[in-house]
Amino acid sequence: MTQTSPTLVPTVVKGTKAVFKWIVAAIVGVVAVVIFLIWPVISNSPVDYADIQEHFKYGSIGSEAVNGVPYWIWKVLPELFPDKLPAKGYTSLGFIQEEGKDLPIGFSQRRVFINRVGLNCAVCHTGTMRDTANSDRQIITAMPANVVNLQGYIKFLSDVAIDSRFTTNRMLPEIEKISGGLNPIEKLVYQFIAIPQTRDALINQGNRLKFIDDQPEWGPGRVDTFNPYKSIQFHFPMDKLRKDELIGTSDFPSIWNQKPRKGMELHWDGNNKSVDERNKSAALGAGVTPTTIDLNRIKRVADWLLTLPEPKYPYEVNQTLAATGKQLFANNCASCHAFDGKYVGKVVPIQEIGTDPHRLNSFTYETLSNQNTLYAGYPWRFKNFRKTNGYANSPLDGIWLRGPYLHNGSVPTLRDLLEKPENRPKEFYRGYDVIDREKVGFVSTVAQENGKQYFKFDTTKPGNSNSGHVYGTELSPADKDALVEYMKQL
Repeated sequence: MTQTSPTLVPTVVKGTKAVFKWIVAAIVGVVAVVIFLIWPVISNSPVDYADIQEHFKYGSIGSEAVNGVPYWIWKVLPELFPDKLPAKGYTSLGFIQEEGKDLPIGFSQRRVFINRVGLNCAVCHTGTMRDTANSDRQIITAMPANVVNLQGYIKFLSDVAIDSRFTTNRMLPEIEKISGGLNPIEKLVYQFIAIPQTRDALINQGNRLKFIDDQPEWGPGRVDTFNPYKSIQFHFPMDKLRKDELIGTSDFPSIWNQKPRKGMELHWDGNNKSVDERNKSAALGAGVTPTTIDLNRIKRVADWLLTLPEPKYPYEVNQTLAATGKQLFANNCASCHAFDGKYVGKVVPIQEIGTDPHRLNSFTYETLSNQNTLYAGYPWRFKNFRKTNGYANSPLDGIWLRGPYLHNGSVPTLRDLLEKPENRPKEFYRGYDVIDREKVGFVSTVAQENGKQYFKFDTTKPGNSNSGHVYGTELSPADKDALVEYMKQL
């Protein structure tokens, strides 16, 4: 019988352990390489900003995951479809491009498998102003987005999606050109997933929002707040809805000084008294969904806005005239428009206020019922939305930067608002950002400048009426001038 070598078993064991360790090391190495290559593709991470102003302008609120456009597709669209834009690039739609920035203000970036571009709060709440036609533009956060044509952007995305040029064969070479070359994984993702799926998603979105083609043009600084909700969030059959609810166009509001607004009836029609719900509702309008909302980053913005003061009027004020206006304001306006006014933040019935009813009619009981189901299952489920019978009185802080006036932006200046409706301008131009120092608001008589056409606002079109709010219209011309002079300082 052959005797087994006393060293054979230990040698075999040692060899087995060594092979096992080598296999484990190889597996770990392969996994590490795979993670290194794949992690940037499968991670979900936004681009963050330490400065709160930068965060507000460019930070993510969670809109990219579902409704964002893949970064390189978004970048290449103006290059492939210049004929679908008024002029060169997204800035032709009024989006504000800061020097040295990759994206315009109001656009954010987040990696969800690949980098995606979405919208944030600043797209509707950052504007520009100029002292004169020859002055540099000043960018002011939290003011209404007076130059942004959001409807134009929606239509652009819808139009390019059904264009025969929106194909992988046409788009991928252009992406490779402007990107300097995608890595192999990104190239495969764009070729077989991102481009075809983005086109399908934009076609679907365009079909859902097709009703806006039948609305009067919004023009810069305005948006239909709740009808897109009905279609995108609630899947309402828009072609079956009543005609009187299909136009809800209104101005973007300012969003500074949020703390003293707590408890007021918010939105133009006062349909919610919760600042927190109003913020989350606005986030949905920017493309967030109940499952993708980034609560922490939205809270960071919301906390900043609580005490963000209104910008002060930067020009000379006739203090003697303003002193007269102060008393006139106290006697005629303060009860509805001062922060300590008895009726500030309260809804005035439509029969009394007399302004255009379309925005009020667009928020229906059916919309309300669906609105209060949003975020179901979460502690922050909506519960404060209600249907009202008019429009809410708003505080006038920073009113000099909030023109045009009334909820639908149908009156260009404060001085015009103090005229009887029949004497207010029937047509004027929006999107021009030079301050009107005399009448207060923006200069509204410039049709074009350096080849740029401004939007002609027609008050005879549905939703655009400049009727109502006749308070102060009986004052003398001198008293009206004094009142306007005082309101510059609010």
